[in-house]
Amino acid sequence: MDVVKHYFTNWKTIPNLLSFLRILMVPTFGVLFYHDHLIAALLVLVASGVTDFLDGKIARRFNQVSELGKMLDPVADKLTMITIAILMFLEFHKCDSTLMKACSWIFFVFLAKEFVFVVGGAAMIAFGIIPGAAEIYGKIATFVFYVIMVVLFLFGPEVGVVTRRFPAAVLPEWACIILVSLSALLTIIAFISYMPDTHRQVQARFSPEGKAAHAAAKAEKKAKAAK
Repeated sequence: MDVVKHYFTNWKTIPNLLSFLRILMVPTFGVLFYHDHLIAALLVLVASGVTDFLDGKIARRFNQVSELGKMLDPVADKLTMITIAILMFLEFHKCDSTLMKACSWIFFVFLAKEFVFVVGGAAMIAFGIIPGAAEIYGKIATFVFYVIMVVLFLFGPEVGVVTRRFPAAVLPEWACIILVSLSALLTIIAFISYMPDTHRQVQARFSPEGKAAHAAAKAEKKAKAAK
């Protein structure tokens, strides 16, 4: 309950509303993409990016930064990235090109990283540890991921919206593989960058002092509830 209170203090803000809206855009984008409404799916993805930009700007400009917002923003990012990675894996995997099919497996790097983050973050919260905010490497990796996915979405061979109408604008297969590999490499670097801080948090929580502080906080909460 302490964790819930931590997140839902002063949570009714415009940035949080935008983050909730961005989360709702994820299934909308997935359904549109799956049913081959690619232009509409691209517009939803762009709108998601705009709301991502606005929620941070508004939160900082009008002092509406909240703990819930710090959690919702990466959750929306992770859901969007997982959806894009799955859809692009499926698109690449059904290509006629053997090279593109082989490249499709790189998308599992993104899925594996997000799986570990989701499971690890849930475990940390369960033990009363508040996961840290995104590091600079994570922000860079996320930005590069979106840029590269949009480029592939537009100009990728056999998968691009533009190249389906203008085949001459297609990216070479080798360029696609380099772009996806670059994004995967940055994702791995970002994942590694989280490890030192996460290790410190876990170590502090399960140290004798951390255990004592956690027990004291629980006892204080029980005492308040009994009054």
